[in-house]
Amino acid sequence: MIRLLRLWRLGANDFRLLWYALRHRERPMWLLPAAGLLAFYALEPVNFALPVLGVIDDFLLLPLLLHLAVTFLPAKIRYDFGRRSFAGYRN
Repeated sequence: MIRLLRLWRLGANDFRLLWYALRHRERPMWLLPAAGLLAFYALEPVNFALPVLGVIDDFLLLPLLLHLAVTFLPAKIRYDFGRRSFAGYRN
């Protein structure tokens, strides 16, 4: 259970990074369609038709796919996000 919570905590940070990257000026061209597919995957009708598989899907596969998308982001965007996040804590 603790591993799942760690995975979700990592997923929350990845989601913030993805949201920042979507609004970044130098975002890659593949990011918008990938984020759209990820959102569609999160809301797919199979989650409603087969609830047990939907829960497993949402708790395991969705955070892993989100982390995979974030790892392919350019280093500059990840660096800018880290610098922006750290700048808020300095005051």
